[in-house]
Amino acid sequence: MVAMAQASSGPAGLTLTLDGVEATAALGRKLAVLARAGDVIALRGDLGAGKSELARGFVRALCGPDEDVPSPTFTLVQPYETPEFPLYHFDLYRLKDAEEAYELGIEDAFAEGVSLIEWPERLGNLLPARRLDVTLRMGAAESQRLATLSGDAWAGRLAEAGIHG
Repeated sequence: MVAMAQASSGPAGLTLTLDGVEATAALGRKLAVLARAGDVIALRGDLGAGKSELARGFVRALCGPDEDVPSPTFTLVQPYETPEFPLYHFDLYRLKDAEEAYELGIEDAFAEGVSLIEWPERLGNLLPARRLDVTLRMGAAESQRLATLSGDAWAGRLAEAGIHG
């Protein structure tokens, strides 16, 4: 269960208040259960907003709780094998040009696996329109995060999983 203080819906999507690091990881675990081959999840937010923590929860839900989940800051992509599909965790912060993503195998990732992408804005027009956007930002308390989820293709899945406003 995602530990939330509150949830609200609006034109920008569903906003969840996450109380603590564990709640951020729990949201990642909950999203992982809903993921299907071909999904793209764009993780947006400033440094320290919780993108990597959400990604760790996501990866560990699919690969096991003891899975080592390093930040792909320097490698740019960290692949994982899950029972159902390949999983790719991209960190595109250091990408200078969107075209460089082709060298990382992003086309194959989009076609056959699930792609978690930190700093998705670096892809420009290469970022698929059919995706889930998760925007994380600091909340009122130091350990609190606000997570806004948007993406029409995900609305039904989120509602079925009990993630709604």
